[in-house]
Amino acid sequence: MKSEIKTQMTYWDSEADSFQKIYSHEKSPLSVWLDKFFRKDMYERFLFTLEHSAPIENRTFLDVGCGNGLYAVEFALRGAKHVTGIDIAKNMLELCTQFATAKGVQDRCSFIQSDLLEYAVNDIFDISIGIGLFDYIQDAVPVLQKMKQVTTDRVILSFPRFWTWRAPVRKIRLGLRGCPVYFYTKKKLVAVLREAGFQRFEIHSVGKLFCVVAYSANRERS
Repeated sequence: MKSEIKTQMTYWDSEADSFQKIYSHEKSPLSVWLDKFFRKDMYERFLFTLEHSAPIENRTFLDVGCGNGLYAVEFALRGAKHVTGIDIAKNMLELCTQFATAKGVQDRCSFIQSDLLEYAVNDIFDISIGIGLFDYIQDAVPVLQKMKQVTTDRVILSFPRFWTWRAPVRKIRLGLRGCPVYFYTKKKLVAVLREAGFQRFEIHSVGKLFCVVAYSANRERS
């Protein structure tokens, strides 16, 4: 296992509970308000992903870096045929399983502890997502290539923007905790997507993020 993956695994295992509370709002009223203000784009990218995943019903999804299962469970609730979530952090996957069970969709969700590049994908998916994933991957191209390879329709992604006030703050804060984080200019993002083999893609600015819809079949969304 690469040292980068080990570092991320340790970090996210320790952060699983705190990450969960960003969405569950099991915090003080002040902390909830601060999340809604400073992490507004996290909620916006969730809405972006759902909107650009339509139609969801009877389709299969791969959620790379599935975190606490927020996206995977929502897809299942909206009628997805099956959702496979993979993540390197065991504690995150435990949250996924608990969440899916609580919502009654555990039969249509599978959660696997793995890095995508080491995971032997036996299925092809209609849609793959990587939300909040590429913040923490130094070389995005191999991961994007594999996502394209196992996806028939489109890949939905998020990347943190370089030129924002939050970028240096995150860089320092996470760096002090031993968690590297990577940022993108639009020029760099275009180059990475093309190197990964995507010929057709849309890049949207969503808060301090770039949200991307990239087409595996090189066609527009119908």
